[in-house]
Amino acid sequence: MRQLRGAEVSAKIKEQVQAGLAELTGLPPKLAIVRVGDKPDDLSYERGAKKKLESFGLRVQSYAYPEKIGDADFFRAFCELNADPEVTGILLLLPLPSRIRMDRIRERIDPDKDMDGISPVNLAKVFAGDPDGFAPCTAEAVVDILKENGILLAGQRVTVVGRSMVVGRPLSMLLLKENATVTICHTRTRDLEKVCREADILVACAGQKRMIDRTYVKDQAIVVDVGIHVDESGTLCGDVAYEDICETASMATPVPGGVGSVTTAVLAKHLLQAAQRAQRRKEMQ
Repeated sequence: MRQLRGAEVSAKIKEQVQAGLAELTGLPPKLAIVRVGDKPDDLSYERGAKKKLESFGLRVQSYAYPEKIGDADFFRAFCELNADPEVTGILLLLPLPSRIRMDRIRERIDPDKDMDGISPVNLAKVFAGDPDGFAPCTAEAVVDILKENGILLAGQRVTVVGRSMVVGRPLSMLLLKENATVTICHTRTRDLEKVCREADILVACAGQKRMIDRTYVKDQAIVVDVGIHVDESGTLCGDVAYEDICETASMATPVPGGVGSVTTAVLAKHLLQAAQRAQRRKEMQ
């Protein structure tokens, strides 16, 4: 089985981003990472994203707020950041504490600064097939991994196991745009194993560790694992029982080293695109 590693795809995106940066005027684009509290997962992702984007030549600044911040105070601070002309893009680390009204944040975020596709405007564009919409980075990373590895999507039967607005649903729309034939499944799908075995490409984003084993995978299918978990022994794993599918699948993404490493590269790509759009608007004034 061939591994679909993210490092090679990330390197290609890095080249594209750096070529685009060379054509921009002024300071490099700036990403604002917004975090509430100090959850270990958030801190780890923040450090990784900052390191990677800075290696691309981009600027990153963290905006951390206390875990107990109130809804009104956070909304006020977020609106100020949203309006800051020095900020090119915003990445909001989710989920936020339940006391904060996420619906107001989604509606207020500037679609042109919304790097991870949480704005209703961007999601509507993704569902409409409009290339101007920023898709959630993880969903776009899946498509980039497949395309950069020369995997033709047109006409392929792709099954997506997961229906979240972060990955499953927007990913399905991106795949449809590539002319794939898409089936969306979830943990309550009847005869899930049988449905999955009909797929040429199987994408696991259900959020259940090692849920997908060889009984879900058609012979020589391509498997993309979006999940990220820590098992009982402290080892990182995905939604796919990787060792179990090795003799069945023709290609598969590992965890770690697969989709996650491309997700931050897509974030960098979005930040460049936001800066390019801002520069074009400025030139037209």
